[in-house]
Amino acid sequence: MLVWRPPSYFEERGGDPLIWQEPDLHSPCTSTIEAMTDDKRQQDDDELAKAYEECTDELRSFGRRRGRKLRPRQAQLFTQLLPRVALGLHEPAPQPLEKLFTQSQSTSAHEDKSTDPIREVWLEIGFGGAEHLIWQAENNADVGHIGCEPFEAGVVKALSAIETKPLDNVRLHADDARDLLRWLPEASITRAFILFPDPWPKRRHAKRRLVAPHLLELLARVMAPGAELRIGTDIPDYLRTILIAFQTEPRFCWQVSGPRDWRYRPDDWPPTRYEQKALRESRCCYYLRFRRAEEN
Repeated sequence: MLVWRPPSYFEERGGDPLIWQEPDLHSPCTSTIEAMTDDKRQQDDDELAKAYEECTDELRSFGRRRGRKLRPRQAQLFTQLLPRVALGLHEPAPQPLEKLFTQSQSTSAHEDKSTDPIREVWLEIGFGGAEHLIWQAENNADVGHIGCEPFEAGVVKALSAIETKPLDNVRLHADDARDLLRWLPEASITRAFILFPDPWPKRRHAKRRLVAPHLLELLARVMAPGAELRIGTDIPDYLRTILIAFQTEPRFCWQVSGPRDWRYRPDDWPPTRYEQKALRESRCCYYLRFRRAEEN
């Protein structure tokens, strides 16, 4: 079991806000969470839950789409390469989803480059600078990778890597991830990543956080039984609300047996620039892995 200490405990003593206790061996999931909060924090949680219930329209969970004006070469990638690797949500998704990667969509002059048959499909929501997405695509050539990112500069970074490597096992969706999740077939994703999403730190904006019950419901539909969901964050309060959100979704079980499981990344989980920035600024990072239950 994990015991969550209130913010005052964390601020006064520093260190990890999660305290490990031996789990209940009779629990159907690997672990459970007990939220030990002060009255103020409990009030915030109640207000956030109420906001989720009352919100009938989906709130945008990302900030701006555009930054600086694209350079000519970047604009060319956007107009020429993106249409070749972008998902067409106006048409039904192929069955099985691996067919997305079987059609010839060469991304460079290396058209004779041999490719491995795609055996499964992974999804990354909010890939930022695309460091993790491209690393996974290079090191898992027999996996189809779908990257979702609304920020124009991040999409350009992914397109540049797709062209120069080159990579034929990557497809992109440069818009809201929730539209993509509704488009994907049921049980079509075997691994998903949400790494260091926008924390929305202000109290009035907390309901815009991406990892929330409504997103977990969409993910549970598209993830195959036994699939793994990986989430990273460096914001203690976001960590708390993530764990609380998963308590409402029984189709996911947290894969944890001790503190090391959330304090260290596995070898096949490369760092992102946002994680490296957090570490430079002496913030702790938390690495969570959840398994899609075999039933439900």
